[in-house]
Amino acid sequence: MASPRGAHRRASVAALLLALSCCFCCRAGARADPSSSGEPKAVPAVIVFGDSTVDTGNNNGIGTILKSDFPPYGRDMAGGAKPTGRFCNGRLPPDFISEALGLPPLVPAYLDPAYGIQDFAQGVCFASAGTGLDNKTAGVLSVIPLWKEVEYFKEYKRRLRRHVGRATARRIVSDALYVVSIGTNDFLENYFLLVTGRFAEFTVGEFEDFLVAQAEWFLGQIHALGARRVTFAGLSPIGCLPLERTLNALRGGCVEEYNQVARDYNAKVLDMLRRVMAARPGLKVAYIDVYKNMLDLITNPSTLGLENVEEGCCATGKVEMSYLCNDKSPHTCQDADKYFFWDSFHPTQKVNQFFAKKTLDLCYQELL
Repeated sequence: MASPRGAHRRASVAALLLALSCCFCCRAGARADPSSSGEPKAVPAVIVFGDSTVDTGNNNGIGTILKSDFPPYGRDMAGGAKPTGRFCNGRLPPDFISEALGLPPLVPAYLDPAYGIQDFAQGVCFASAGTGLDNKTAGVLSVIPLWKEVEYFKEYKRRLRRHVGRATARRIVSDALYVVSIGTNDFLENYFLLVTGRFAEFTVGEFEDFLVAQAEWFLGQIHALGARRVTFAGLSPIGCLPLERTLNALRGGCVEEYNQVARDYNAKVLDMLRRVMAARPGLKVAYIDVYKNMLDLITNPSTLGLENVEEGCCATGKVEMSYLCNDKSPHTCQDADKYFFWDSFHPTQKVNQFFAKKTLDLCYQELL
């Protein structure tokens, strides 16, 4: 069994979670990438699964305290400030991907009553902030577990068939670009917080294996339901998130233990993806190296004009997210484009656009 971190840190992190509780190729008629050879196959929709990195507002409609449907979230949305439930000052990677492919600039949340199946036919998001590959992760803050996201996808398919007919629905589902981003919460909200008991059931390595098996199950599920082209994001250097830096104040900087876990998990995910594609010839999965993309920016922030890569823009930027990130704080920065992070966990709109571009570049290389 893995050695627990110090009792003081456990208590501090658990207390912080309680405090927080209180409170992302290939349009229909897509343009070919100049560097690609041949004509890309049209993709009629962007379909999204995962957590807060890609949740476009599903948590607004469920009984959880993990929400962001209030200012200053959404303050830099095009057309004027609008908190949509995205954990960002603006748009998320799936939104930029959708727009770049000639689809709508916002991928609607499946549970948003403002949208219907006519909207979802071009893009839909089933993601839920706070969820994970492990069902127990979703239980920590009462959000949508991954298996339920799959059930919503099944329901979506039935609605789509009624809306456009069986043949067109099948084409939309099979030609769509699937964006999957999940896993961070399984470690930072679940295993390392010691709140679900997983730390007592598994060593860190065993828990990584368990999560990878869950990811393999998920990919098998959506492939059986018609998914053929999928982007799957690896973990970022999770020890460099502002909240983790804050909790690591005594040693300073990123939590290397957590970053090593992310690297180990990512290596296992890559092996799994190769195995899955070998066993399912019709399935293409592009691995998004979020770890490298994020670390490159943190190490060389000037490449994107960033000035602060250690703190979030919102409030003090050290611990705040969800209700602790609110419009009452006098410390929130004026220009989020100078920051990597919006709150203590999530990137700014500018960084999300950068990640979306990286994803699209990979789509042209591997999925078209």
